[in-house]
Amino acid sequence: MHIRSEAVMDHEAIRAIHIAAFADHPFSKQTEHRIVDGLREADALTVSLVAEQNGQVVGHVAFSPAFVNGESCAMYALGPIGVLPPFQRQGIGSRLVEAGLAALRGLDASACVLVGDPAYYSRFGFRSDPALTMEGVPQEVLLCLTLAAAPPAGSVTHHEAFSIGLH
Repeated sequence: MHIRSEAVMDHEAIRAIHIAAFADHPFSKQTEHRIVDGLREADALTVSLVAEQNGQVVGHVAFSPAFVNGESCAMYALGPIGVLPPFQRQGIGSRLVEAGLAALRGLDASACVLVGDPAYYSRFGFRSDPALTMEGVPQEVLLCLTLAAAPPAGSVTHHEAFSIGLH
């Protein structure tokens, strides 16, 4: 398996990955592919990586700017992340996360946040931080990984592309 930055030729494969990966997900509104498209159109995909196996793109992860109290603070949001169902549970998602976090460290990011399963993301060092909140998100699933400096305390928001299809 090979992890690399997305290319224009990958866009349709990335859409298909997120559609398939979230088709039956109980907490998804099946908008992940549209979020990635929206981030790309807004030039807000800071890091966008694909996993390629035998010439086929089988996984994708996106990292985009996150904000605390409406201000930029060198913090990024992880997500969406998706792997085609036949390739799940093979470590592809973990490799994508690790490669993306390495890329963020290279950008001198202060922290990375996500909304996700603490049991899964704790392996990468993500933890709930009581100093951070997100409207409508339970504290236990808003997770943060400090990369350089601790992010400021306050309300976290994602790029507006994350609101696509929610209104």
